[in-house]
Amino acid sequence: MSDLRRFSRILYEGLPRAAARSFLLNIGFTHDDLERPIVGVNHAWTGTMPCNYNHRQLAAWAAEGLRSEGLTPMEVNTIAISDGISMGTEGMKTSLVSRELIADSVELVARGHYFDALLCISGCDKTIPAMAMALARLDRPGVLVYSGSILAGSWRGREVAVGEVFEAIGGVSAGRLTAAELRELEVAACPGPGACGGQYTANTMSMVMEVLGLSPVGYNSLPAVDPAREPATRQLGRAVRNVLEADLRPSQILTRTAFENATAAVAASGGSTNAVLHLIALAREVGIEFSVDDIDRISRRTPLLCDLKPAGRFAAPELYRAGGIALLTRRLIEGGYIDGTALTVTGRTLAEECEKVQEQPGQEVVRPLSDPFSPEGGLVILKGNLAPEGAVIKVAHHSPARHRGPARVFDREEDAMVAVLDRRVQAGDTVVIRYEGPKGGPGMREMLQVTAALVGQGLGESVCLVTDGRFSGATRGLMIGHVAPEAAVGGPLAALRDGDLVTVDVAARRLDVEGVDLDARLRGWSPPPPRYRSGVMAKYAAQVQSASEGAITTP
Repeated sequence: MSDLRRFSRILYEGLPRAAARSFLLNIGFTHDDLERPIVGVNHAWTGTMPCNYNHRQLAAWAAEGLRSEGLTPMEVNTIAISDGISMGTEGMKTSLVSRELIADSVELVARGHYFDALLCISGCDKTIPAMAMALARLDRPGVLVYSGSILAGSWRGREVAVGEVFEAIGGVSAGRLTAAELRELEVAACPGPGACGGQYTANTMSMVMEVLGLSPVGYNSLPAVDPAREPATRQLGRAVRNVLEADLRPSQILTRTAFENATAAVAASGGSTNAVLHLIALAREVGIEFSVDDIDRISRRTPLLCDLKPAGRFAAPELYRAGGIALLTRRLIEGGYIDGTALTVTGRTLAEECEKVQEQPGQEVVRPLSDPFSPEGGLVILKGNLAPEGAVIKVAHHSPARHRGPARVFDREEDAMVAVLDRRVQAGDTVVIRYEGPKGGPGMREMLQVTAALVGQGLGESVCLVTDGRFSGATRGLMIGHVAPEAAVGGPLAALRDGDLVTVDVAARRLDVEGVDLDARLRGWSPPPPRYRSGVMAKYAAQVQSASEGAITTP
């Protein structure tokens, strides 16, 4: 066992460390505990949302499993911000900022308390990539798992998720739904613990972690309240023991092949555009050059196979019943879209881990390779005179492929939302929301409230939205985000004016404005004053890089 205490022996072994041991000996630890390998059990329990509400229970089960393997767990809690709850407010700007803070906090505690290994329990959107970033920085043996999807809600005989609630807001403003019906829907849409149920950001990033190899195949697909969660969580002790004994490090798993595999899974599943940010950010942590151009290239060659919300019919629990993430992964391996020789946290290859998956007879969630929804995946990178560094759109098989319409320019999301609810946005318009990028927001908030309101008003197919902010994984329609460089640093969006003709051509990968000398306009431009001059938001704005670089922060 002492051979596995590669880090903790520095803190707890020998005469000079008596005081360190003393701090712990009367709060539940024994000398024997401190002579075993120490495992940091990191989670993000918070009482502010359902997404991570089961983390304390999962941590308790995991701790029992670790002790049964002769390991000593030390529980560590970090923060979390709910994208869905803060959506449409100034508070939404804190979400992407929290990714950096969560990664920093997991890294700091592990370094300060010399954990020999880590078990990271993630849930809502930013906790997943953040904990992976921390593991990459530390490069210590570790296992990352996802705490599970919420079950589908039931409303008037159909399954619903929180995305329908956001769209219903627009439906009420358009007179297509009553306030009483919306109240019924909001009670029914989120029936208990777990992260948002569609192939939104949390479930997309859960899939990413399994296909990257950081999560054991099969665990992440389990819904949050599934009875199988308890035994599976107790068994994580064995998984951690295995990585410790093998000294299996994240750097051995997070290869370029792994990032290409994960991108293919996102593209094939119609996953969240936020995966673009997080994949690039995580690649930067391990020194791998991975760009928006790589993501577009992989998506172009990967078929869209999943019928998942928001564009499709099914939610994550249905994917679990169909065969789980492993079913899609095996399909993509069979088709040559994923390299099954990639290493996973079990020490086995991705192909070996997926070979025994059981496909539910008659399932319709994952299509066969011979009958894809589209020959190309859902992630598309656009470039042009409005987005020299790129912009991101998620394309469903039924999405419009072209748009040409006059710009309706807003400098804040709230102003755009008022215009939408007042019915001042018309079919054919191009809604532009700028100064919402990583620096300009700061924090690059998501725009689900606006996009969903447009869809709820019946404008999802006829109005295009362009922003240097982000979109929720629940967003659908012709919605283009991550425009880079952003307006706050003098990007082309800063030069747009009401009435300028904006054109989108998805097949040609273009986002342009017609007949405008952008350089001439920008010569008279000056940046707006910062929205925050102190505190965490100001620090973030000073350090954050472009969305095309994953919105990472650098010293």
